[in-house]
Amino acid sequence: MRLRGIILPTLAIIACQMILSSASCWKQPDPGTDPIVVPDRDKAAKEFLRDEYMDVYYYWNEQVRDRNAGLITSEYDIYQFFDALLYEKDRWSWMADREYYVSSETGVVSGTYGASISQPLEYYKDYTVHVRYVFPDSPFYLAGVRRGWALTHIGGVEVMTLIRNGSFNDAYGASPQTFTFTDLEGVSQTFDLSAATSLSTHSSLMVKTFGPEDFPGLNEKVGYFNYLAFKSNFLSDITQAMEYLASENVRTLILDLRYNGGGDSRASQLLVDCLAPADAKGQVYVRRVHNEDLSSHNMEAKVGESDPSMVRHLDLDRLYVIVGAGSASASEMVINGLRPMMDVKMVGDTTYGKPNGMYVLMYPGTNEDYAKYNKGIYDNLEWVFLPICFYNQNGIGQKIPDTGFVPDNYRPDDLYHDFDANEDNIRACLTHLVTGKYPELPRLVGGGTKASGGYHIPLSEEERNPRYGLYTVRENAPLKPDF
Repeated sequence: MRLRGIILPTLAIIACQMILSSASCWKQPDPGTDPIVVPDRDKAAKEFLRDEYMDVYYYWNEQVRDRNAGLITSEYDIYQFFDALLYEKDRWSWMADREYYVSSETGVVSGTYGASISQPLEYYKDYTVHVRYVFPDSPFYLAGVRRGWALTHIGGVEVMTLIRNGSFNDAYGASPQTFTFTDLEGVSQTFDLSAATSLSTHSSLMVKTFGPEDFPGLNEKVGYFNYLAFKSNFLSDITQAMEYLASENVRTLILDLRYNGGGDSRASQLLVDCLAPADAKGQVYVRRVHNEDLSSHNMEAKVGESDPSMVRHLDLDRLYVIVGAGSASASEMVINGLRPMMDVKMVGDTTYGKPNGMYVLMYPGTNEDYAKYNKGIYDNLEWVFLPICFYNQNGIGQKIPDTGFVPDNYRPDDLYHDFDANEDNIRACLTHLVTGKYPELPRLVGGGTKASGGYHIPLSEEERNPRYGLYTVRENAPLKPDF
């Protein structure tokens, strides 16, 4: 087997989080629908993808070698060609263009109001559009909008009317625009806003503590860390959060990963090093298993391998993790890695189910190109391919289920409260800490049906996106092919 003389960039995994309506997770086209005329430049990229990447690194490389060769000269575009190469059971691999990759890598988003929105449908049967979270310093945040607020009108038109007639996305993404919300006190508030031309986002949404004044029966400070994505560019977000929690003498932590679709392996390593028990140093928390041809590159990651200057270790007695359908990839890997070392209680909904990982493979892909990419210079980059390259298991051989982790206590995502002690998932963790039992499920709010006027919001969220859980990279990967 021939291996190219390139050093792969660092493995990374970032969440495709739905923070704006006009730019959500890209959905790959179906190769069986309306083929698109191929630009001349795609032929070379297709050949490189198949021969230099999929034939070597893809976990199911035996299933794609020399298959679909005729598609290179067909009318499929490169996205359709990539999709056609995938093993039939592969629901995770994906690709992107330069613009999408660079935006996700740097955390800079343009043309957004800075909120993630959703409907409390699955449990609450409520079609009302609510705010899941708001990025600090975004237009919505600066206007005072917070989690739990209900979006009722856009441009003076009722939201449900916009959803029914298919114009919600256009209205929500227009700038400037007029928005009307109902806040947590039931007060209607209207704002005239313009979308941010450039919004810098971080991986940490919130870090705080709850004490006896917040929840009756607490006799200690309980930490809360809402972590949105494992980003290598923002390792300091983890360090700063851990420094604060350590200064508050936190021994119980609620780690909120319900919207975290994954991230960079250096970030997951750092988080594990901060949370794992002190006596776990040196223990394996993840093993990565490649295809048979690359079995010599199977590797282990152990507790304590982060830069010591970044680690702020918490001496935890208890760890609660809030999870949901948005918890994928590195989030599941961290949970799976810590479970043999400490008591990890999961609260929320079943996780996404992403037991594997990718290396980020770029085109053009010469050594000279990668030297620039590893320095953050992407002028020559055209395409980024992220095929599944390995499977994960923890130090005692346990794998992440394809169907996701089922939590110890099921809770719906509570979109009626901010991230405080009244929010159902947080309240469940605190209740269990104080009483040893989880509370009853919250009462239903809606009961709406399509017949009564309720419709799904026309946005691609992770719960309905088969390719949720994105990966990006910065530096040299642990996989270094023989030359």
